[in-house]
Parts: sequence; structure tokens; C-alpha cells
Amino acid sequence: MWHDMFVEQIPIAEKILRTVIIYALLAVLFRLTGKRGLASMNTFDFIVIFLLSNVVQNAVIGNDQSLIGGIIGAVTLVTVNAAVNRLIAISPTAARIFDGRATTVITDGKPVERALRRLGLRRSELDNAVRLQNGNDVTEIGQGSLEPGGQLVLTLKQTEQGATKADVAELTDRLRRIESLLSPAS
Repeated sequence: MWHDMFVEQIPIAEKILRTVIIYALLAVLFRLTGKRGLASMNTFDFIVIFLLSNVVQNAVIGNDQSLIGGIIGAVTLVTVNAAVNRLIAISPTAARIFDGRATTVITDGKPVERALRRLGLRRSELDNAVRLQNGNDVTEIGQGSLEPGGQLVLTLKQTEQGATKADVAELTDRLRRIESLLSPAS
């Protein structure tokens, strides 16, 4: 029993290579299938994630059932992921390759239907995002985009935005000047 736990059944280099290849394959697959982030995953997305981990398990560990083999696979996976995240943080080119670019989904209050279809984004999800960001309707949105991380970023039209403190101060100043012009000189 103890022997099987600690004796490698597959060479370390093969274990590392298997893990890196599976990581790269999954990164490409997820990159090709869209930008939906964890926050916008539906039930079917969760099912795929759970099943996918089981499907690729043997490809990562092979016939190795040892504890050491599992540790090597886990350390390799975490190390590769940390390296990719650091690369994305320091390199705009890597960020564009791994994450992609934002996709416009609303322009001047109108959904971009072609983009929604391509992204697999339902109109109800778009309407929900508008409400979550304090909008009432898509028609109030000047620009909306789905960011590479899966977040929907919406900007209200200028006419729909609330007044800022600076706007109120400017109006108050204007009102004082108008009142001073209209009031009789003392």
C-alpha cells in the first residue's frame, strides 16, 4: 500500500507535459467558445465544467494512481495557471490572445443582435444586466459591451445619466448670476 502511494508510475516529465497540454487545450476550447464568465454561467455550463474535469482526469494523470503523481499534476496545473495569469497582467499582447477583446452588444439603445447570437447571450440576460446596473431599459444605454472576463459593462446615454455634484454646483452658480442680474441694485 505505502509503496503504491509514493512510487511514480509515469515519468515526471510525462506527467508535467500531459498537464500542460490539457491546460492549453482547455484554454483554447474556452477561448473559442466565448466570454461568459462564472457570474453568467447557467446550469448547463456548470454541468459541462463538472463533467469536463472527470473527462480530462485520466489524460492528466495517465495510469499513475500514486500520491506523488497527483501532487506533481496539481503543482504543474497551479504553476502553469499562475504563469499565464502573470503573463496576461504584464503583456497586452498575451491578454489579447488569451482573453480577447470586448464585444459591443448595445449601441445607442439598441441591442446588436448579431453579437448577441455569436456570444450565445440571451436578450433576457442583457435586460437583467441593465436592471442590475440601475437602468430601466436597454433604450437608456448608449454603449454596452461584454468584456473578456464575462462582465457586461453598460454606459447610460448622456441624457439618461444623473446629475453630478459638479453639475448641481454649476447650475447653482448660474442661478445666482441670473438672480443678481434680475434683482434691483441696492
